[in-house]
Amino acid sequence: MSSSSPDDAQTPITTATYGSWKSPITADIVSGASKRLGGTTVDSRGRLVLLESRPNESGRGVLVLQGETPIDITPKDFAVRTLTQEYGGGAFQISSDDTLVFSNYKDQRLYKQHITDKDSSPKPITPDYGAPAVTYADGVFDSRFNRFVTVREDGRQDRSNPITTIVEVNLSGETLEEPKVLVSGNDFYAFPRLDPKCERLAWIEWSHPNMPWDKAELWVGYISESGKIDKRVCVAGCDPKYVESPTEPKWSSRGELFFVTDKKNGFWNIHKWIESTNELVSVYPLDGEFAKPLWVFGTNSYEIIECSEEKNIIACSYRQKGKSYLGIVDDSQGSCSLLDIALTDFDSITLGNQCLYVEGASAVLPPSVARVTLDQHKMKALSSEIVWSSSPDVLKYEAFFSVPELIEFPTEVPGQNAYAYFYPPTNPLYNASMEEKPPLLVKSHGGPTAESRGSLNLNIQYWTSRGWAFVDVNYGGSTGYGRDYRERLLRRWGIVDVDDCCGCAKYLVSSGKADVKRLCISGGSAGGYTTLAALAFRDVFKAGASLYGVADLKMLKEEGHKFESRYIDNLVGDEKDFYERSPINFVDKFSCPIILFQGLEDKVVTPDQSRKIYKALKEKGLPVALVEYEGEQHGFRKAENIKYTLEQQMVFFARVVGGFKVADDITPLRIDNFDP
Repeated sequence: MSSSSPDDAQTPITTATYGSWKSPITADIVSGASKRLGGTTVDSRGRLVLLESRPNESGRGVLVLQGETPIDITPKDFAVRTLTQEYGGGAFQISSDDTLVFSNYKDQRLYKQHITDKDSSPKPITPDYGAPAVTYADGVFDSRFNRFVTVREDGRQDRSNPITTIVEVNLSGETLEEPKVLVSGNDFYAFPRLDPKCERLAWIEWSHPNMPWDKAELWVGYISESGKIDKRVCVAGCDPKYVESPTEPKWSSRGELFFVTDKKNGFWNIHKWIESTNELVSVYPLDGEFAKPLWVFGTNSYEIIECSEEKNIIACSYRQKGKSYLGIVDDSQGSCSLLDIALTDFDSITLGNQCLYVEGASAVLPPSVARVTLDQHKMKALSSEIVWSSSPDVLKYEAFFSVPELIEFPTEVPGQNAYAYFYPPTNPLYNASMEEKPPLLVKSHGGPTAESRGSLNLNIQYWTSRGWAFVDVNYGGSTGYGRDYRERLLRRWGIVDVDDCCGCAKYLVSSGKADVKRLCISGGSAGGYTTLAALAFRDVFKAGASLYGVADLKMLKEEGHKFESRYIDNLVGDEKDFYERSPINFVDKFSCPIILFQGLEDKVVTPDQSRKIYKALKEKGLPVALVEYEGEQHGFRKAENIKYTLEQQMVFFARVVGGFKVADDITPLRIDNFDP
């Protein structure tokens, strides 16, 4: 379970207990090195513009114009980020004349800036309401009426139940005007997209109790001479014979509408709308996922490279059985030509000049952007190069990287399997005795409608390079495997996910890859709930870590934000289920140490959740610790907090179940009912 460095055969290898190995991948490197990518686009000259979140600037979002010398577009007293639906996304847009509109984090107002003018400072284009009660996301420019069409979430009347609409923001006036509503009446909206002549607007909408991946609708509205929508037609999602979740509408340069839906085969496939007959045509049918669940705004899973009466050429990425593929689809041939580049796990795609900018990663490359140059027929990749990296310095640690193995394991349901990525302990300077099995950390991802991907994650490498085995579980309910797999969790959250995480751990023990006495589990948000539920209702793990996790399902339902306020109705069931699956109601069933981490500004999982379980476990006499962070929301963005969380988890597990001392010099926090 250890590897030797290929570069230095003479390096002495030390035999030491798993978990005690010394690694150059420190918590400082993990927390400070990784910038987050918040979206990409191109300017009028085809140059790449991207949004990066910088941990060393407290997570500030900065737009950067890429080139030989990258240039920060965002002034230092601004930060690009929207809080629409809490998770944000789609926080900026650039027009064909290089006008930038972005959402500013502090006040959540929209600002306009000209990126080609060095002296251009951002000017607000939406009113100041005195507090960031109104947010905007996922906007597009309307050149016909010189306006910005965007999703607005308006919490002025009720912060807990804001009104979501599609509005127009005037770009020509010198005075600030109240945005005018274009589309309203439903609970949620996303992806407002204008055709090339700005005569038709497509959008996605959905209503409670559905999430957008459960059931949604795609509409097209026809824009009158006055700029209002005077007629509309439902393109997808309104047929009562089918349950579908259309997403990512996009107009071609010829004015044809493309989008992704899972109508017939249960997988998100690309379709084209035949407007004259209001019919849909599947562009390339496949049991693969060409889109992701709509947790954040502004995703871009495909680009229309070329369109004509004879054919459409579309760059796309898709997921199939735990693997990512990048390809070019020719709908006239019904073919998909796969592109082979250094990245193997793909996210958004942006069309440049004779090239694609592809966001992705691989088992040895951190989240990156690759420029893929296409041949004259736009069907093959001539070359590719990494033009942006979240962690450009990490490749020097490649010898310490654990490469994931995609595993398939049996579930509690006969004939059903689930999936995970297993990372063995890897360090070229160490091995362990043949008799010892490594401690195992099981990761339960958030969502729960999300997916773990087998790409380089320094958080994981922090553990494996110190002698831990690590497994990232895609339990039933995860995305990337089609609707049927995703719906395994309906009315069974807290059962299927828990069973699959426990089953995966037991599978690895029986395979000889983990020590049954040192099984630990960790997760954030919904993954934190799975962690707490596994510790309360099963007897598999010896310790756990919950990061802003759910302890009380009823409290989550009552205090949660609008976007997810009905989410768990479908995931859990009736009032009895809510009670019986809430770990807080069964403190007597907990029997092992737990550490909790919580942001004090979290509106998704409020701090009371962590405080409630902490108090109950402390009173029961179990070893427990609670860490609270000022200024953090749902997910930690500040480098110092990312570092502290990682180090304290490691030391906590080592002290309570590991049977070893960590090599790093870390001052452990106090554990109640454990330390004197």
